[in-house]
Amino acid sequence: MTTIYLALGSNLGDREALLNEAIERLRVEQIETVRRSTIIETAAAYVLDQPHFLNMVIEAQTEHFAFELLNRIQKVETEMGRQKTIDKGPRNIDIDILHFDELTLQTPHLTLPHPLIHERPFVLIPLAELRTGLYPKK
Repeated sequence: MTTIYLALGSNLGDREALLNEAIERLRVEQIETVRRSTIIETAAAYVLDQPHFLNMVIEAQTEHFAFELLNRIQKVETEMGRQKTIDKGPRNIDIDILHFDELTLQTPHLTLPHPLIHERPFVLIPLAELRTGLYPKK
């Protein structure tokens, strides 16, 4: 089994329910959640004129290789009704692969670790919670 970290976000509809639904759908795709971070609410980062996001990170395990994992994640997003109309715009669900064990990879379709982790507090805070055991102050 490979340990992975996934970022999940939602800013449309019942955001928390959508995050939970995504985790359940990932499980059906043989992506088993080991631990979840606290869910945090953040303002949109790139396209500012949109609702706030709920964000979280999960630590999970899978037997899928990196590209198969990406395909399964995109399948979950599509099945949940994700529509990519505006780059970094509003979305009911967004799932990004942050880390795939210790794999380093750069292709046109997948870069690991995720290349924008360092500029996204909405990812860094929940990821640090899981990787260090430190929890954000409420």
